[in-house]
Amino acid sequence: MMLKGRVIRIFPNPSPLLAVFIPLYFILIFTLTAGDTENALPTFTEFSKPVQNGQADVLRGVYVSNVLALPVAQQPADNSNYISDHNDEATQFSPASQYGNVGVLAHNHLAGRSFSKLALGQEVRLVYGNGNVEYFVITEVLRYQALQPKDPWSSFRNLDNDEVLTAEQLFNRVYLGDHHVTFQTCIAANGVLSWGRLFVLAMPKQADFQHLIMQGLP
Repeated sequence: MMLKGRVIRIFPNPSPLLAVFIPLYFILIFTLTAGDTENALPTFTEFSKPVQNGQADVLRGVYVSNVLALPVAQQPADNSNYISDHNDEATQFSPASQYGNVGVLAHNHLAGRSFSKLALGQEVRLVYGNGNVEYFVITEVLRYQALQPKDPWSSFRNLDNDEVLTAEQLFNRVYLGDHHVTFQTCIAANGVLSWGRLFVLAMPKQADFQHLIMQGLP
């Protein structure tokens, strides 16, 4: 993948990095049971129509079957630290959009509690204000430990291979590269609320497969 091994220095202003890596008042990852989620979630049609507002370029919702169905709020133009405090609403991370990608943030005691259920191969649907839908498939689930949990400039250790990245390198790793979606929330462990970070990456589905989905086929 193009994302791997790319480190690009991008921010003269540290605010976007702070928005990503400063503890976001996350408390604990609550995991809903599969049965509860399936019973609670609307169908894609039921979900997608109410979130539309006619604006073609505005992300309005994100849907993963049997996992999550979340309206998406936009950050204020001057505040890339903003994250919705509504129980069932995610927030689009505006700095990622500057690089052609989609960042989806949520507090893990609120809407982000469902991010821990995202898994490889699941389909992600993004709904825009005019009803257009983009289809993605989850290709990576990354978990990092913050080596200095209270420091927004902490280095981060990959829990799968012990790779250590700076905050800037990690930002580049998960938010730069070919067009993709990145879900982000925090991981609480060992009594430390900001112990780590969870990133789930999804790449675009092939056009021919999207066409089949739109026809109601597998």
